[in-house]
Amino acid sequence: MTQLNNQTQAQALNPPPRLLMGPGPINADPRVLRAMSAQLIGQYDPAMTGYMNETMARYRKVFKTDNQWTFLIDGTSRAGIEAVLVSAIRPGDAVLVPIFGRFGHLLAEIAQRAGAEVHTIEAPWGEVFTPEQIEEAIKKVQPKMLAIVQGDTSTTMCQPLEHLGDICRRHDVLFYSDATASIVGNEFKTDEWQLDAVSVGLQKCLGGPSGSAPVTLSERYVNWVRKRKKVEAGIRTEGHKDGSEPFIRSNYFDIPMILDYWGEERLNHHTEATTMLYGASECARIVIEEGVDASIARHALHGSAMVQGVQALGLKVFGNLEYKMNNVLGVYIPDEVEGDKVRGQMLEDFGIEIGTSFGPLHGKIWRIGTMGYNARKSAVLQTLSCLDACLAANGYKGPKGEAAAAALEFYAHG
Repeated sequence: MTQLNNQTQAQALNPPPRLLMGPGPINADPRVLRAMSAQLIGQYDPAMTGYMNETMARYRKVFKTDNQWTFLIDGTSRAGIEAVLVSAIRPGDAVLVPIFGRFGHLLAEIAQRAGAEVHTIEAPWGEVFTPEQIEEAIKKVQPKMLAIVQGDTSTTMCQPLEHLGDICRRHDVLFYSDATASIVGNEFKTDEWQLDAVSVGLQKCLGGPSGSAPVTLSERYVNWVRKRKKVEAGIRTEGHKDGSEPFIRSNYFDIPMILDYWGEERLNHHTEATTMLYGASECARIVIEEGVDASIARHALHGSAMVQGVQALGLKVFGNLEYKMNNVLGVYIPDEVEGDKVRGQMLEDFGIEIGTSFGPLHGKIWRIGTMGYNARKSAVLQTLSCLDACLAANGYKGPKGEAAAAALEFYAHG
């Protein structure tokens, strides 16, 4: 037993080959992985500070913004969400969270942990909100912040945001969106839509690994968190009559401190995750090289081809297709097959992963992604052919052998 354990400990890491066609993470672009293999340098090396500035400039283009404060939070996409919310929310602040899937519930939880008085409205899974519904809730709640997901992979829906900025400005509400699953795969215009804060991750349409959370912050947001910290620092010096703690409740996610780290002062806050910065910067470079709008069009093309393929098999697509994200779709599992068994065979026999589902959709739909490096024709055709074969092997009674042909027809003439 001891000899076996020693042998196991000595084995090199060698993950099995997989084609990740679920809702994320996806296979990282090889160019990103190559960038991440570069040697480390000191965090105050002029070359490193140059890379940081370059990364900020690249993500301004990705977010379509002129925001000076566009940088990385070290951590997965959830770290970006937490940094934005924890830094802005004072205990007792009203925050409105429209929920149309699992990740709306996540925003509500994080806001609640930050001490917010959280108010939610909910849309049926597979639908989104109208601007009128959100404005009505804002008038009722009078929140300090509107926090909303753009693309929720749990339902595959993409919430329209273009009218919400005007609404938030009219009612003096900070406007934040998590766009982790949707950025560069679906239209997103930070400045034109008047967003105050946006956070994303790399592991979806940006084509990288999880572990870095690009964010962009408006001057309005930055002034709010800096003013808040300055005022509360003075309050703490004078003492709290009610014994409450006014400071931003996290050191790691303290946005004003992180601004000083990324700004000209370069004040020490943490040791930058250099390898992740290399990867995040390369993700942005690749998108800029292709063109942000071209990236969105590519995701729309291959996402539509996937839809055509599954519909040719007689499978029903979940949700309101008018608001479906370009890069992921939900597919109802046929009654006569066992969903997990089909997924298991796809993974074990073909090395292709598709996603299961959450909450009220658990066991009812598969989720299939076409995003980032995997938003390409060969990946779509492989996945459709594999799904076709595995359905047939598991007793599916619908059409067979039609999926790849339908996708090819769409690519040729769609």
